[in-house]
Amino acid sequence: MSLSSFFYRQIFVEVTHIARKLPDEPRVNEEITAAEVLVIDNDGTKLGVMTPAEGIAAAEERELDLVEVAPDGKPPVCRILDFGKYRYQQQKRDKDARKKQKVQALKEIKMRPKIDEHDYDFKTKAIIKFLEGGHRVKVSIFFRGREMAFLDKGREVIDRVAIDCAAAGKMDEEPRMEGRYMRALFVPLSGSSAKSDSKE
Repeated sequence: MSLSSFFYRQIFVEVTHIARKLPDEPRVNEEITAAEVLVIDNDGTKLGVMTPAEGIAAAEERELDLVEVAPDGKPPVCRILDFGKYRYQQQKRDKDARKKQKVQALKEIKMRPKIDEHDYDFKTKAIIKFLEGGHRVKVSIFFRGREMAFLDKGREVIDRVAIDCAAAGKMDEEPRMEGRYMRALFVPLSGSSAKSDSKE
C-alpha cells in the first residue's frame, strides 16, 4: 500500500469513527471486538476464520474495509467491502423505505350542535381532504351548558358528516361522549395514501 493510501485510510477510519454514532450501524475495522471472525471477501469468497487484525490486513491489501455484518454469528461474520459506499447505499435504502411508508395522522375537527351552513361546509371539505390524504379524522361536537340536554342534535351533525364524506371515508366506531364532547372517528376508505409524515 502506498504512503498516500495509508494516510488516506487512517483519516477515513478516524472520520468514520467520529461520525458513526448510530447504534444500528456495524462495527468497522478496529471497532470489531470479537476474538475471531469469519471473513468473506468482496467477491463473496469465504477466506475463513481469522482474527480481526488478520481480516483488517486482508482488507487493507484490497484498499477496502472489514465490516461486521452479522455480529451474532458464531463466529461473527465480517465482509471486506467499501464501507463508505456500503453506508451510502444503506442510508439510501432507509430513506426510500421511509418514503414508501404510510403514516396516518389523527386530525381533529370541532363543531357545534347548531353549526351554521358556511362553517359546516368549510369543515366538511377539510374532513374530506384529510380522509383523501389517508388520515384519520376525529369529529368532535362540543356542547355548552343546556345543550347537554339535546345530545341528539350532535348525533345528527355526525350522521350528516358521515353521509357527506362517504366517498372519502367512513365512521369507524359509534359516537361516544367524553365530557362535554361527542366524538366519532372517521377513517379513510381503502386505497387512500397518507401524504404527511406527521404522527399522532
